[in-house]
Amino acid sequence: MSASSADSLKPKHGPKVLQLREMIAQPVFAAFCAGGVAGAVSRTVVSPLERLKILFQIQSAGREEYKLSVGKGLMKMWKDEGWRGLMRGNGTNCIRIVPYSAVQFGSYNFYKKFFETSPGTDMGSLRRLVCGGAAGITSVFFTYPLDIVRTRLSIQSASFAALSEAQKARLPGMWATLTLMYKTEGGIFALYRGIIPTVAGVAPYVGLNFMTYELVRKYLTPEGEKNPSAVRKLAAGAISGAVAQTCTYPFDVLRRRFQINTMSGMGYQYKGLFDAVRVIIAQEGIKGMYKGIVPNLLKVAPSMASSWLSFEMTRDFLLTLRADSEDL
Repeated sequence: MSASSADSLKPKHGPKVLQLREMIAQPVFAAFCAGGVAGAVSRTVVSPLERLKILFQIQSAGREEYKLSVGKGLMKMWKDEGWRGLMRGNGTNCIRIVPYSAVQFGSYNFYKKFFETSPGTDMGSLRRLVCGGAAGITSVFFTYPLDIVRTRLSIQSASFAALSEAQKARLPGMWATLTLMYKTEGGIFALYRGIIPTVAGVAPYVGLNFMTYELVRKYLTPEGEKNPSAVRKLAAGAISGAVAQTCTYPFDVLRRRFQINTMSGMGYQYKGLFDAVRVIIAQEGIKGMYKGIVPNLLKVAPSMASSWLSFEMTRDFLLTLRADSEDL
């Protein structure tokens, strides 16, 4: 086949298509899109365990409806509410997690530019930790109202909410809950209730997650190769998630408690962060700061593993859309 005929078989793209492909293939934009995909995949995979964790977390002393093992807790959700109970709040969670995860991964790659001496160089553990923490804070501020609504939706139909069947039939959805909170609980501040313990937990969590993942990924990459296998990426994601979650879990409990602090019938009236810690430890012991950690750790492995794997696969695909990649 002649060179001219071979050239004629190559796909022809107009300038606008090439410009679009070039934009999508930019590292920050590719990371942003891949992060959104990773968030949706990972949260849907572990939705039942995520909801069970929240139900464990928000139980104060004297409330024992969900003082159960993980298996029995999941069975109770199934018996009380059917398969919808296992997935309740997941739609809102995905609507929240897609932009949350996209902003987190995208901003991490953006912040990396200020710490790398040259593109692709090793930043070191401390700089990864700082970049990850900054990315976590950025993503929280953009998506926090959806997080607080997800928490409300996750618990409003559970049995300890003491609702009649008629009340359960007219439970508000995501936008109705947002509007109701805004109108009756203090405007925009109501939608950001609990953000201080959230930021206090998210910054080190995301920082530890990114730092640990890149360290473990590098360790698991065979010498002379740039990319580990999918199985090794899954392992790196599971390890990084478990380390980060265990170190920062008490902040997650505090976040959930503050998100429902004004919710009727739940019995929480914390005056501040330190008051909440004092009351929880006094009434529930140190274990109160780790309520729900078992289902949380059980979900970490599949959640973070699927998140990092789907992120890398999507990002790598988008990076191949660069116009010059066709010549490689």
